[in-house]
Amino acid sequence: MKKFLKVLAVLVLIALIYFRVQIYPQLDMLTGFSAKSVASGTFIDHRSLAVIEKGDNDIPMVRMADNTVNSEEKFAVSSVFGIKERKAIYREGLGATLINDTFDTKAPFEVPQRNVIENKLPYPLGNAHPVDTTFAEIDAVRLQKAVENAFDNNSEKNKRTRAVVVLYKDRLVAEKYAPGFSATSKILGWSMTKSITATYFGILQKQGKIDIMKPAPIAEWQNDARKKITLNDLLHMNSGLEWEEDYTKISDVTKMLFLEENMAQSQINKPFVGKPNQSWNYSSGTSNLLSGILRQQFKTHQEYLNFWYNSLFDKLGMTSALVEVDMAGNFVGSSYGWASARDWAKFGLLYLRQGNWNGEQLFDPSWARYVATPTQTSDGRYGAHFWLNAGGKFPDVTRDMYYCSGYQGQMVAIFPSHNLVVVRMGLSEAFDFNGFLKEIVASLEKDNKNTKK
Repeated sequence: MKKFLKVLAVLVLIALIYFRVQIYPQLDMLTGFSAKSVASGTFIDHRSLAVIEKGDNDIPMVRMADNTVNSEEKFAVSSVFGIKERKAIYREGLGATLINDTFDTKAPFEVPQRNVIENKLPYPLGNAHPVDTTFAEIDAVRLQKAVENAFDNNSEKNKRTRAVVVLYKDRLVAEKYAPGFSATSKILGWSMTKSITATYFGILQKQGKIDIMKPAPIAEWQNDARKKITLNDLLHMNSGLEWEEDYTKISDVTKMLFLEENMAQSQINKPFVGKPNQSWNYSSGTSNLLSGILRQQFKTHQEYLNFWYNSLFDKLGMTSALVEVDMAGNFVGSSYGWASARDWAKFGLLYLRQGNWNGEQLFDPSWARYVATPTQTSDGRYGAHFWLNAGGKFPDVTRDMYYCSGYQGQMVAIFPSHNLVVVRMGLSEAFDFNGFLKEIVASLEKDNKNTKK
């Protein structure tokens, strides 16, 4: 018996040491992710806690968190074994924000003043009921099968697709949703938000209010070599600045998303580890830095908040769209954009139409070419805050396809050569995008004959 107790004591000691060394330092991130996810899912898309925990929070270690929701005061709290408690509050118009103990929840705050342009056009160019359209070149059976195959059968949890929307020649030709989701469900795009953030620079450039080839207006860089970094470098993730984008441990990106008060400042003090326009490195810190630079373009915080909606979402009738803010009131342009799958498709369609929406040119057609042109040293994988297939990541898909991409397999794929936009929202990056997109394109029979890889 004594021997058994000694062995048990040793095992307990080992477990405690492992917890203290490997898990405890990550608890701030773990509970921060959980609290933010629960608050957003609950108050933005009205999901139940059970649905969030079994879906959005079904991630190793995050599953350890215990979560509670206060529906009346609109906040969520998460902890692990009662320790490292984190809180996220919800504010209408601003979404959910992960806060610290110093954040004043009683302080007044500004919210975006929306100006949605109403029209009676059918979706996707408006928000009226989509027109039932038949295209002779579409193999409808093959298209439907491709969409159906994107979803799990019965109780499977392999593909984990939540929504698929397919637009062809300005028409909705296919869509499907997982149980519990619909055309009005708001879904987090994660890093697809980066493509939205970049778009505002195209809009400002069209308005003659910014020159992306000029140095970034960062005061902290003006007395050293970093003053040569341009907005163009930042948009291409090619600044040469240090940044670690690793979600599996404590890294620059996890500290930013789950600890920082002002995410626009996260990369400002980073040193060079490369050279501008010669050292591509994917960085969520860069996207939030760009959000902060956008804020500098306006005299007031209210103007900055309004611009993100009035210049883009409201023009497109993306009524479901919402980008959440950090504690400092900056839009989290790297990660926290929400919209219905239909509205995500509208964003892709704007690029397919080269910035023209119902006769209004939101950004110059050259901007669509700009974001889809490969960044130096990215091996054809990346443009200006858009991912590219120029390097053949998806071997059975046309090389001109470019796309917004987000954690857990969010995608808005834009096919200029096929007049096609495909949206997939889900919970698995293991999803076979190559096979899925190949079949969608193949269902366009006449187009498929001219497919060039």
